[in-house]
Amino acid sequence: MKTTILAVTFGLGLLVSGAAYATDAAAPAATPSPTPTTTATAAPKPDKAATEARSQECSKEADAKGLHGKERKKFREKCKKGDK
Repeated sequence: MKTTILAVTFGLGLLVSGAAYATDAAAPAATPSPTPTTTATAAPKPDKAATEARSQECSKEADAKGLHGKERKKFREKCKKGDK
């Protein structure tokens, strides 16, 4: 008797859970929330080749000026931004 009740309960549980999964799959897909975008004022990133070329130019200028250490680093940062 206990085994029969346990089997019936288990069987009903499978039927109910199957129906629950079926209704979830049939439900309409939720529309995804819009992802935040960057502001329109953000400048586009330059391509890698242009960035490398600018970095090399700044390094050559720093070499020509004989800069080393922190002074070289500061100069290159300004140079790459276009501040010189």
